[in-house]
Amino acid sequence: MKISIRRSRRAAIAVALGSVLALTATACGDDGSGSGGDKGDAGSGKGKIVFWDNNGGVRTDIWKEVIADFQKANPDIKVEYVGIASTEYQSKVDTAIQGGGLPDVGGVGAAMLAGFSAQNALEPLDDRLAKSSLNGKLNENMVESLKAAGGGDGTLYSIPTSANNGVLYYRTDLFKKAGLDEPTTWDKFYAAADKLTDAKKNEFGYTIRGGAGSIAQALDAAYGQSGITSFWNGDKTTLNDPKNVAALEKYVALYKKDTPAADLNNDFTKMVAQWDSGTIGMLNHNLGSYQDHLKALGADKFRGIPQPIGATGKRVQVSNPVDGLGVFKSSKNKDAAWKFIEFATSAAENSKFNKSAGQVPSNNDAAKDAWISQAEPTKLAAAALTDGSTTIVQLPYYLPDWNTISKADNEPNFQKVLLGDMSAKDFLDTMAEQLNKAQAEWKEQNG
Repeated sequence: MKISIRRSRRAAIAVALGSVLALTATACGDDGSGSGGDKGDAGSGKGKIVFWDNNGGVRTDIWKEVIADFQKANPDIKVEYVGIASTEYQSKVDTAIQGGGLPDVGGVGAAMLAGFSAQNALEPLDDRLAKSSLNGKLNENMVESLKAAGGGDGTLYSIPTSANNGVLYYRTDLFKKAGLDEPTTWDKFYAAADKLTDAKKNEFGYTIRGGAGSIAQALDAAYGQSGITSFWNGDKTTLNDPKNVAALEKYVALYKKDTPAADLNNDFTKMVAQWDSGTIGMLNHNLGSYQDHLKALGADKFRGIPQPIGATGKRVQVSNPVDGLGVFKSSKNKDAAWKFIEFATSAAENSKFNKSAGQVPSNNDAAKDAWISQAEPTKLAAAALTDGSTTIVQLPYYLPDWNTISKADNEPNFQKVLLGDMSAKDFLDTMAEQLNKAQAEWKEQNG
C-alpha cells in the first residue's frame, strides 16, 4: 500500500510526540518494543494483558466492573486498565505505533480504525470471530460498519461493542414554562433557542460544542438542515454544497447570541456538565450522556429525542461511529486479549456496559433486554433508525486521514468560524479540499 504524504507527516509527528507523551513500558505492560509492525504472539492465554480504554474517565467505572467480572471468571488472567481521554486516544496510539509500547487490547472505534489498520497495528479478527461463541450473535450492521471502516479490504479489525446516535436533549420544564412546542423541527429548534435566552440572567436556549469533537455536531446541523443525503457526489464531497454552507451559517450564528460565550472551548464533558447544572434549554449530544442527565436533573425535567426534522419532512443526520475492541498486532498474549473481548461483548456484559453508557448494544441478545425500552432516548433512537424516518449520511471513516482531517486539522478552524475570523464557506471549502484529496489517494491505493 502506498503511504500518503499526510500519513507520512502524521507518522513523523507521532514519533516526535513520543518523548513528550512518555508512554512508558510500565504503563503499556511490555518492554516498550511493541510497535505497529510487530507480529506479536498468541501467548499462553494466561497471565497479564493491558487494556486501553478509549473513553477513560467517562467509562472507567463500568469498564472496571466488566474487568472484575472477567477476572472472576478467568482467575489466570489479570487485566491492567489504562483509561485515556477520548480527545487524547488517537495521538497516544499513533505515538505507540511508531515508538513501541502498544497495549494488548484497546478501544478501536470506526472513526480511527482506518488510520490504525493502515499502520499495520491491528490483528485481523475474522477467523477468531468465526470460531467464537459470538459468531452470529453480533449485530450484523455494526460488524459490517467496522469492516467497511477498516480501510477497504473488508477485514474485521474490531469487534463492535456499541452503536450511538445523535440526540437533542431539551429541558421539558423550561419549554413548558415558556409555552414552547417540542423542538422536533429545525424551525422549532431555532425559535426555542431564541425565546429561552436571557443573557442578563445567564439563561440560554442552547449550548454549542466549540472544542474537541465539534466537527461531527456541526456536520449534523449542516446536513440535517440542508437535506442532502449523501456525503459524496461522484468523487467530490457534498460538504461545501451551498445548501450546507447556508445551514452552517445559520447554526454558528447561535454562538454568543443564544449560547454562552464559554461554549467556544466546550468538549462534550464541559458541555454536558454545563447543561446539567445550569438553565440552558437544549443540548445536542448522543445517547452516551443520558445517564448523566438522569442523575443530575431527574426524568421529569428533560427528554432526549431524535435530531430535528428538516424542511423536506425527513430527518437527515450524519453517521455516528460504531465503537469496538481490537487486539493490537504487537501483543505477546493475543489469546488472552481475545478472551477479554469475547467476555466483554457477551450478552450479560455487553448489556451491563451499554446500560451504563446509554448506547445500543452490539450483542443481539443484550439488545432485547428490558432496560432499553425504559431508557427513552435509546428506544426513540432505535426506532428512528429503523422506521424509515431517518436518512443517514455515511461519513468516510474508511479514509485513513478522516480522523486527522475532522479533528486536528479543522477543529481550530471551526473555532475561528464561531469567532467570526473565518467564514462558514471557507471552513467547508478547506475541509472539502482535504477530503477530496484523501478520497483520490484512497481510490488510487485501493483500485
